[in-house]
Amino acid sequence: MLKRCFDILASIIGLIVLAPIIAILSVVVLCTMGRPVIFRQQRPGQNGKPFFMYKFRSMKNAFDENGVALSDAERLTGLGKFLRSSSLDELPELLNVLRGEMSVVGPRPLLMQYLPLYSKEQARRHDLKPGITGWAQVNGRNNLSWDEKFALDVWYVDNQSFRLDMKILWRTFGAVIFRKGISNAEHATMPPFAGDK
Repeated sequence: MLKRCFDILASIIGLIVLAPIIAILSVVVLCTMGRPVIFRQQRPGQNGKPFFMYKFRSMKNAFDENGVALSDAERLTGLGKFLRSSSLDELPELLNVLRGEMSVVGPRPLLMQYLPLYSKEQARRHDLKPGITGWAQVNGRNNLSWDEKFALDVWYVDNQSFRLDMKILWRTFGAVIFRKGISNAEHATMPPFAGDK
């Protein structure tokens, strides 16, 4: 109950305080990449229940001669790189928090196609609502392997507390300021998860 009350309060304050920044970014994204300004994608929420997560668009629509979308690295724009490295692309997720689909702190929501690839232990990351930031994000983010990231997510599920959430938020500010772990060494973000091999 305390976590949900904090989420509601934090998302309302965040949306009000950050409204000018959100408005400016919306105009900049519109002028540089066109519509849609907000990228909407279905992600698994608590217990794997699908919801639509909102983010500022960071990639252009670009396809090869066969009509297949280019890789993330090729479609990611200069503005998109800035939005991601500064985590400003995540601001619209405050709406997901206010709607109760996400929490401020929790395991990051990944892709729907990963659901059948998780081991039983890895799937426990969905026992809580996904978050804007989380334990894995302040302990390496995209520089972690998938196994390391999932282990940290499950550890958070087993140890979640208001005090831990405040610690994660404090460390998130440092990670954002110093832009730690934004990209994997060989990928624009993370290599696709292919399941345990």
